[in-house]
Amino acid sequence: MQELMSVILRTTFFYFFIVLLYRLMGKREIGQLGIIDLIVSILIAELVAISIENIDQSLWMTIIPLSLLGVLEILLAFISIKSRTFRRIFDGKPSLIICNGKVNYKEMVRQRYSMDDLLLSMRQKEIKDLNEIEYAFLEPNGKLSIFKYNIFRLQSSYPMPLILDGEINKKTLQFLKKDRFWLEEEVAKRNLVIANIFYAFYKGKKIYLITKSEV
Repeated sequence: MQELMSVILRTTFFYFFIVLLYRLMGKREIGQLGIIDLIVSILIAELVAISIENIDQSLWMTIIPLSLLGVLEILLAFISIKSRTFRRIFDGKPSLIICNGKVNYKEMVRQRYSMDDLLLSMRQKEIKDLNEIEYAFLEPNGKLSIFKYNIFRLQSSYPMPLILDGEINKKTLQFLKKDRFWLEEEVAKRNLVIANIFYAFYKGKKIYLITKSEV
């Protein structure tokens, strides 16, 4: 009976402790978890399971590593916000799977994303035909973001990121068949430098940008 009560108390304690921990870490829904978030979640689950099973073990032997994981998660999230390079390494970046209605099979192979995966995502979004899709992005969390053609099936230009946190998106430049010098010249026309730009995107043959001072 004493052993059963100990398990119940430990389970109840860790339930509220983990709820508090996740609130502090600012967790997103499960489908949006990145690699670091997923690893932390698995470790938390394992540590709590071990603690509940080993009732003779002090609670502090679980509370301390859980708290450390929480601190590390908050610290890494802060670094991720400040450093795009760090964010790209650990969280990855979106991949353009469909562009202007055409399937990018090379990118699908590179991402190990099969036609079955694509068709499954289409069904989940109630899309019957590939011809309905103008753009589709495979997000770092594995979800597919789909942009359908408008009612008149007129081709629209998708806002393509050129600069993120002062860093040039080389893939966009390659897609536009432009180079760094072209972008620097366009930015210089507005009396700006790339390092001072928070976000810039290309749409409809125009460049739109937000400087860091505006953020």
